[in-house]
Amino acid sequence: MRILLRLSGPLAVLIFAVPLAAQADDGLSEEPRPEIIVTGRGLDPALSTSIYATTTLERDVIIASPSGRIEDVLRGVAGFQQFRRSDSRSSNPSAQGVTLRALGGNATSRALVLLDGVPIADPFFGFVPLSAIAPETLGTIRVMRGGGSGPFGAGALAGTIELESADPGRAGPLLASAAINTRAESEVSGVLTQRLGRGFAVASGRWDRGQGFFTTPADQRIPATARAAFDSWNAAVRAVAPLTETVELQARVAAFRDSRTLRFEGADSTSEGEEASLRIVGRGAWQFDALAYVQARDFTNVVISSTRFTPTLDQRATPSTGVGGKFELRPPLAEAHDIRIGADYRRADGELQEDAISAFTGLVTERRRAGGATANLGLFVEDDWQIGPLLVNGGLRADRTSITGGFFRAVDSAGVPVNAISAPDRSDWAVSWRAGALFYATRRLDIRAAAYTGLRLPTLNELYRPFVVFPVVTQANAALENERLEGFEVGLDWQPINALALSLTVFDNEVENAIANVTIAPNLRRRENLPAITARGVEASLAAKFGAVSIDGSLAWTDAEVRGEGASLDLDGKRPAQTPEFAASVTLGWQPAPGWRVAGTLRHVAAQFEDDREADRLAPATTLDAFLTAPLAGALSIVVRAENLTDETIITRNQGGSIDLGAPRTVWLGLRYGF
Repeated sequence: MRILLRLSGPLAVLIFAVPLAAQADDGLSEEPRPEIIVTGRGLDPALSTSIYATTTLERDVIIASPSGRIEDVLRGVAGFQQFRRSDSRSSNPSAQGVTLRALGGNATSRALVLLDGVPIADPFFGFVPLSAIAPETLGTIRVMRGGGSGPFGAGALAGTIELESADPGRAGPLLASAAINTRAESEVSGVLTQRLGRGFAVASGRWDRGQGFFTTPADQRIPATARAAFDSWNAAVRAVAPLTETVELQARVAAFRDSRTLRFEGADSTSEGEEASLRIVGRGAWQFDALAYVQARDFTNVVISSTRFTPTLDQRATPSTGVGGKFELRPPLAEAHDIRIGADYRRADGELQEDAISAFTGLVTERRRAGGATANLGLFVEDDWQIGPLLVNGGLRADRTSITGGFFRAVDSAGVPVNAISAPDRSDWAVSWRAGALFYATRRLDIRAAAYTGLRLPTLNELYRPFVVFPVVTQANAALENERLEGFEVGLDWQPINALALSLTVFDNEVENAIANVTIAPNLRRRENLPAITARGVEASLAAKFGAVSIDGSLAWTDAEVRGEGASLDLDGKRPAQTPEFAASVTLGWQPAPGWRVAGTLRHVAAQFEDDREADRLAPATTLDAFLTAPLAGALSIVVRAENLTDETIITRNQGGSIDLGAPRTVWLGLRYGF
């Protein structure tokens, strides 16, 4: 809680005093004040959003997830993929990477995830703290696939996922819920929204806990096998106040903690964090968006031997800090042009602190420390030009990336040095761009095409932290280079009738220097830059609403493979690890009356490989989920949710026959107050 404790005092004053001060009225003026509309959002999405393959999820979909988890909401978007199929209750937090368009291969996120404009990936690992994102606090989710160019574009290798908090008009004054499932696991959440003069403040909190299920198949369980127990909470306070008629201030502080147990008794992990951000948004003739944020995170993990079932590694701390900000300006320089210019900056630093332990004696055999810092300064300019029925977009971005202070040190139990690496500092400039066009062919048909490049720095985790999923050891690599993406796409958006909308995109993307966990010996892997990973495919989505009935569907088919003759032990032509060829989902909904919602979701994920050598296969999985909410009295409703109704066997890990499973059939019963 170190950053939250240092900043909560002054930020609390700012959060609660500014809205009141901003609305001060001496009562002497008889002039009517102009209406000031405070939204709590950033600037409106650029026109060019429609040029690139984009999916927008509204609040009614976000808060109707069968599992109640944000990753379940996102799985309905074509091309969205987690590193593993398990959710944020039953996976190691460091494996929670998210990507788009089957550009996976390791646990680091290749998609940029923003919450109210702030990048939320862990500064050290690059994973997204999914359990810290409460769906009930969100108003909109916008997913744009393809390489990024604008603010924080250096992280948007595969695309951008923008999470936007709900404003008072959509959230209501109070939303509270409590639920319990068939394993006696519980979930409690609340969102309180209060108008403060012409501004507002939102306080939210959520607590999930439970014994979990056995991720180990019945025929592989032993006395040391444990359920995937979880205990997580998150809390946040956010306030928005007008500074002038066209300028508003947004402030947020938040904290979370997530504890989990996986596979064996004692195999415990924790991830926690605190963060604070300030944002000023101007909506006058010269629009602007200025943002600054700071994050503190930590991670711990205990590795248990799968043969002696005693600790072999204690990753006792991984403190990291992320700081950054951006400034974007939209000047009204030319008619029919929407110009955006600006700069952004991010810096991450962290350090691994772990002890290797003898499985036989229980004594520490080696103490290790590793870490460093990465930084990125970006300058960008972008323009949307409307020419009759044609919208043209062009963007250019220059990034100065740096990797500094890298080291790895290991000493034995007596403090005698065993290994020491001091990585040289390095920096570079890189240029990225994107361009596209949208043609309004008819009133109901849009045709679009785009091309782009992208950039991603290796994370501190990839550079300096080795890890073990017993018995497989994965080594770090301090010499990793930046990933670069080149790609293009063509697509169409068609609305033949008002009640039906179809979208189709064909894409071809290639990631050069793709970072992957490469097998170099039995039970030994190393992070390496592959020559390239290519991903070619089709994405499609459908949305239809006929009276009280709605249908929402998506599918993604991707032909992904490693490219490069002689690439890293002859991986050329092989499919990247953890990359399914096909994924699809369809949700059938029914809203017979206000307050009612009945929905069922059928989802299929094709087979994929656990490893780069295609030795261990994860079987395909088809699941059926359900959701029901019905009003009881006033704003009080009953909520019934069902995950994996058919109790499908979902294999999430397969290492030489050692298997982990995803969530079995789970039914939740709860109450919800508010909307």
